[in-house]
Amino acid sequence: MQHFGTIRAPRELIFGNGQRHVLGAVAARLGQRALVVTDERLAGAPEFGKMMALLENRGLTVRIDAGTLPDVPEDSARHAAAAARSFAPDVVIGIGGGSCLDMAKCIALLLSHGGAPSDYYGELKVPGPTLPVIAVPTTAGTGSEVTPVAVLSDTQRSLKVGISSPYLIPVASICDPELTLSCPASLTAIAGADALTHAIEAFTAVRRTATPGLTQERVFIGKNALSDHFALNAISLLWNGLEAAYIDGRNSTARARVMLGATYAGLAFGVAGTAAAHAIQYPVGAVTHTAHGAGVACLLPWVMQWNRPAIEAELEEMALRMGLPNASAVIPAVSGLFSRIGIPSTLAALGLSEDSLEWVAEQSCGIERLIQNNPRALPPSDMRKLLAAAFWGEPDHILQDRTHSQ
Repeated sequence: MQHFGTIRAPRELIFGNGQRHVLGAVAARLGQRALVVTDERLAGAPEFGKMMALLENRGLTVRIDAGTLPDVPEDSARHAAAAARSFAPDVVIGIGGGSCLDMAKCIALLLSHGGAPSDYYGELKVPGPTLPVIAVPTTAGTGSEVTPVAVLSDTQRSLKVGISSPYLIPVASICDPELTLSCPASLTAIAGADALTHAIEAFTAVRRTATPGLTQERVFIGKNALSDHFALNAISLLWNGLEAAYIDGRNSTARARVMLGATYAGLAFGVAGTAAAHAIQYPVGAVTHTAHGAGVACLLPWVMQWNRPAIEAELEEMALRMGLPNASAVIPAVSGLFSRIGIPSTLAALGLSEDSLEWVAEQSCGIERLIQNNPRALPPSDMRKLLAAAFWGEPDHILQDRTHSQ
């Protein structure tokens, strides 16, 4: 182990069944005017109304924005911030899935610093602290409750784009597994597979030289001692909980494991970063209009197979945490789990057309912050080979036998 690491996290992270009831007390310490960001479906749920009562009982004035859309279209964040400006909130509270939490981060950013989301695309473009954000996830997948990332859809670019800055990490996060008990099986699978992909890509990311300035020059610094700790624990929790939660959504033990695993995965990739599976999913998702979690999970076994010459030690550690006999068993086990919970196994099954492969390869290689985080180099010619294998479902040995390029 290299004794270097960093972790970036909320100032207060509260986890456990029933902990949603502390929302009013946490919010009251941050101000008296709360903008609550959610979506239309959740805004009508009885449990949401109870959480609003917690805020009002603490004397907070509450405004609800229930306009969050899937994948957060860039213009929706701009319009929501403009509409909220006259309310002048002291705190922004995101309640819901990853899109609701990302929307809350974007609104807090725009209310604090103005401009448009596109002004902040990329890493370290946010000039300073934003309005405090409280994150209350109701799904277990994105890890947005603890990450320095907000992901949006940019219609002009036909791609998802990210804003990455430590200033986007929520001040407080309240993770209550009971809020996930009603999550449908399909969403449980997609979100949980996304979390497992976060954990594995963070654990197998490139390890950079630990220069004194590394943590200040990059949001995502690659794998390190602290991110590895959270990533391995996330892998264990998700491996032992995801399928059970998918089969029986009322299994409170499985739900807690999956939510804690997703949060740990967020803490891991929030500093280590993700890699090729996420880079490829951005253009794949733009073309297929499929769920992000389904796309990254579809790609993950293929990317792991490509990376295998560079990640044997990590696969051995994963095997121990997953109760598998050896490193060779890990990739088939991950692929098998995803298959059992309904994740497509090839890009063709995901809905990608063969004539899109070249465009996807070009776009994927252009997402350098993720490709450079991959532990094995992926120049354009190799990216095309990887995509062809993932599209057609070629046997694993075709990827194993590639020349190891670094």
